[in-house]
Amino acid sequence: MSDSTKYQPLAIADIISGMQIRVHQKIKEMNTKGEDKERIQVFEGLVLNVRGSGVGRTMTVRKVTDGIGVERIYPVLSPIIDKLELVRKFKVSKGNISFVRNAKSRKLREVKKLA
Repeated sequence: MSDSTKYQPLAIADIISGMQIRVHQKIKEMNTKGEDKERIQVFEGLVLNVRGSGVGRTMTVRKVTDGIGVERIYPVLSPIIDKLELVRKFKVSKGNISFVRNAKSRKLREVKKLA
C-alpha cells in the first residue's frame, strides 16, 4: 500500500505537543517456520505530551479508530522507531493537551497543512 502523499520528515528534537505525526515502527514477527521477520507498521496520531529529557524522553501519541481512542507511549530514542513524519501542526498553548481525550470535537486550530 503506497501513499502518493508526501509528508515532511521530522527530527526527534523537533517533536512538540499538538503535532499530528506518522510513526514508522519496526515490528518483529515469527513465522510458522520459526524464522524472524521484520516489517514496518505506521501509527498516525496526535502528540498529546512530550516529557523527560535525554535518553528517557517519551512522547504520547493518540489516534481514534472506529470510535475507540488508542494511545501509545514511545521512547523517542528507541531503535524500534524507523522514521517520523509530520502530517499537520496545530496551534496549542499548553505542553500537555490531554484535554482532547474528553472533548466532543477538537478545538485545535491548524497552523499549517503540509500535504
